[in-house]
Amino acid sequence: MYMPAGKVRRDPRSRAVRTKRTFAFIFAAAVGGLASVGAANGEPPAEVRIGVLAYRGAESADGAWQSTFDYLSAALPQYRFTITTGTAPFLTAAVAAHRLDFVITNPGHFLELKVDYSASALATEEDLEGPPPAEAIGATVFAPAARAELQTLSDLRSLRIAAASPDAFGFRAASREFLDHGIDPLKNMTTDFVGFPVDEIVKAVRAGRADAGIIRSCVLERMVAEGAARDEEFRVIGRKPSSDLRCQVSTRLYPGWPFVKVAQTSPALAQQLSKALFSMQPGADEKAWVEPDDYASVQDLYRTLKVGPYAPFTKLGLLDLIFEHRYWAAVVIMAALWWLVHGVRVSYLVRQRTRELQLAHEAARLRGEQMEHTVRLSLMGEMASSLAHEINQPLAAILTYARGCERRIAGGADADSLREVVGRIAVQAERAGDIVRRMREFVRKNPAPQVPIDPTAALRDAVALFEPTAANAGLEVIADIPDGLPKIRADRLQIEEIVLNLLQNALEAVAAQPDRKVWIVAAAAAGRLDISVRDNGPGLAPGAAARLFDPFFTTKSNGLGLGLSLSRTIVEAHGGQLSVATNAADTGATFRFYLPLMEDVARA
Repeated sequence: MYMPAGKVRRDPRSRAVRTKRTFAFIFAAAVGGLASVGAANGEPPAEVRIGVLAYRGAESADGAWQSTFDYLSAALPQYRFTITTGTAPFLTAAVAAHRLDFVITNPGHFLELKVDYSASALATEEDLEGPPPAEAIGATVFAPAARAELQTLSDLRSLRIAAASPDAFGFRAASREFLDHGIDPLKNMTTDFVGFPVDEIVKAVRAGRADAGIIRSCVLERMVAEGAARDEEFRVIGRKPSSDLRCQVSTRLYPGWPFVKVAQTSPALAQQLSKALFSMQPGADEKAWVEPDDYASVQDLYRTLKVGPYAPFTKLGLLDLIFEHRYWAAVVIMAALWWLVHGVRVSYLVRQRTRELQLAHEAARLRGEQMEHTVRLSLMGEMASSLAHEINQPLAAILTYARGCERRIAGGADADSLREVVGRIAVQAERAGDIVRRMREFVRKNPAPQVPIDPTAALRDAVALFEPTAANAGLEVIADIPDGLPKIRADRLQIEEIVLNLLQNALEAVAAQPDRKVWIVAAAAAGRLDISVRDNGPGLAPGAAARLFDPFFTTKSNGLGLGLSLSRTIVEAHGGQLSVATNAADTGATFRFYLPLMEDVARA
């Protein structure tokens, strides 16, 4: 059943480690020699008190660490080492009473000493022919070999299991594995804590007082080697791979036992002891000491189980704490109540003010949309006669072509001779339909959201919508709008509205000129789309440029003063800018606005 406890393959690192420690031993011997000179001068050796966790009794603990104590006595003759064995609670009480300088204990007990008493690890035990120090110990769950139905940890649900103590590291290591199988040992099983030494657990299972037992790893193998148990008597439950560990385990592996320094022990003594431990030359089946492990896996175990330093307050403990500090507790409770009331009040006020702000913003948005719609209708009113004339042209052509068709049909014309006339009627009908469509889209009250659009098509549609008005006023519109302009993210209707506003302003500016011209130019450069509308009028009046974009400011007798203000607002909402400048030699003005291209919008 068990792995042989005899000779095993040596780790290749063992020879290098032994060679390194040989030189350290020579150094320690030299230090010990110097120290022995002081002892020879009549100075009594100082007492160093070391506590040892005795999980199998005092005699077993003394035997397990005797080689370490003998070596320390030889390497540091200026000190007299006193060994005290006991259970974890006994050693904890001794540390609290300052009766110990160092402790050799299991990793779980060390974690509690570290948190509660500021203890620190000087070294971690290592088996040179075994696993690395970080995977040195675990726990074994075993049952009688005759209980063939017990194969996995899940099979132990609702059964009776024996363990040393609820605080024992082996029980806690096994508890984590049981929890992974959905079993709480304290709730889903009958757990008997038989106390120390752990040999009592084996006796309880053997006598049938428990169906299974939890014991520290390798204890069963040692009992078999000592003759205290038979090799075929027990079977390990839930066996896990244990790499170099020479015994069977049922749990994860954790770091080996640490040599622990108590908080009040002097750093100089701790340094001498750690140097001596690292230079120790272990014999067969003896422990060596290496740099201390970080014991993070042990912290994770205790955190998972919520025990030791990670245990929550019990109800009794919390009530006792509150009663002991009842006056401060009353102050804290009153402050918490005040803060709660204050927080509720502030939260209510914030929600109320936020709601008022949202309503104000919504009202302002609706007013803005209404003003924009009013400006749009005003533009359509100014262009209405020109648009009506533009629509009458295709309608008159359609009427002429239709009368011609009637005459041809009356003269007996065949279908082929009428096909060309019908095609012309269709072209003129589409032309009239396009004009009506542009008018309907332009007077829409609700604008569309900003979406990727083709600026070339939008600008050309705006110019086409303005062409009848321009032709009626004798204005020449010179458009330089190239094909393939990069896309922008915008509301197409609003972009057309801006262009029409600027063209209408330009028309009114050149109304008194004999040669009326307006240039609209679009170009993409430096990550943006630049659009300019330039006229050859008289230019801007003195002082007008500073107020030109103010709401309700106008130089026209019948103007609303909203067109340029709304145009600037729309441009800025698209991430652009609208500006005006007088041309050279005071020959008209140029309105210019730019919009970011799609790539720049994505980066922003």
